Amino acid sequence: MPVPAGPYAIPVVRINVGPSRTHRMSAGCGNRFRRLGRLPSVIQTVEPKGVGNVSASRRQLLSGAMLTALTGCGARGPGGSRRGGPPAPAATGRGRPGSGPVDGPPATVFAGRSAVSGLPSRAAIVARYGGLAPHGWGLHLPGTVSTLPSADKVLALTFDACGGPGGNGYDHGLVTTLRRYGVPATLFLNARWIDANRPVFAALAADPLFEIGNHGTRHRPLSTTGRSAYGIPGTRDCGEVFDEVAGNHARLTALLGTPPRFFRPGTAFCDDVAVRIVGELDETVVAFAVNGDGGATFTPAQVTSALLTAPAGAIVIGHLNHPGRGTARGVAAALPRLLGAGFRFVHLPAPTAGSRLR
Repeated sequence: MPVPAGPYAIPVVRINVGPSRTHRMSAGCGNRFRRLGRLPSVIQTVEPKGVGNVSASRRQLLSGAMLTALTGCGARGPGGSRRGGPPAPAATGRGRPGSGPVDGPPATVFAGRSAVSGLPSRAAIVARYGGLAPHGWGLHLPGTVSTLPSADKVLALTFDACGGPGGNGYDHGLVTTLRRYGVPATLFLNARWIDANRPVFAALAADPLFEIGNHGTRHRPLSTTGRSAYGIPGTRDCGEVFDEVAGNHARLTALLGTPPRFFRPGTAFCDDVAVRIVGELDETVVAFAVNGDGGATFTPAQVTSALLTAPAGAIVIGHLNHPGRGTARGVAAALPRLLGAGFRFVHLPAPTAGSRLR
């Protein structure tokens, strides 16, 4: 099982990349960003005492004409999409050869209403779900997705970046390998990791090979009753479930220009009422069928074995925030063999009506 992993508040910028999500430069020139803006006024940045204003040099760095890929849970144990997806059907991956402790306050503060137009407010969620008792807790609940709706030889790779102490790293080697082989992936990013890796985030978000998913605001197991997973305390009630999902939902919507489609809780654990709340916020909880790196604790050989034995249609979980662990080397060894065996790699499909519970 993946083992779950102070916000550094800086002004958050909107990244509008061309007419859709990205604008490609000429071959070999990478990606570049067209415009930078600010978050909606409903979200206020929370600046820790003593931090002060962000320096002009950092603002210049964030607004650079081209951000390239720079060199993600502190493990403690073993076609234009409707919601923030890639602008076209996923690349097929053919043709080109866990978690730190919860800490600090939430990174965003809401002004009494939903920060994203059209979504229910915190008060509405509490009123609707506050009286419901959960009947399920775990990784694979009704309304979550862990496999692809296909019997073909396809796999969907997902990688988490959990943020927080010990969890803010960036596995440049892993991302370089995915790009080398043209393998798409969904990257579930926590708000704390985004704050600690803003230029890297911008480069990943600009690359159509990757879809950005929501990995929560504080990386908590998603519980309506305060249940824990792997010693990590979960959200305590429906209001905190809303905060955990909606905080980073609003942040990603502002940064990407479109809302995220998918959510993965910290530790991937949730209860059935929380799954329904995620659906109300127009996201789908994504679990997994194959644990690809054991919460970033597997050796390279174990990672390779997990991938090579993955059944067709599996969603695979790994981590991109622990450079130096076994994930990058294990993936690099497995991808050419899987491609040679006829496997294709795809983005997560658009959620179906049955994958969300309201």
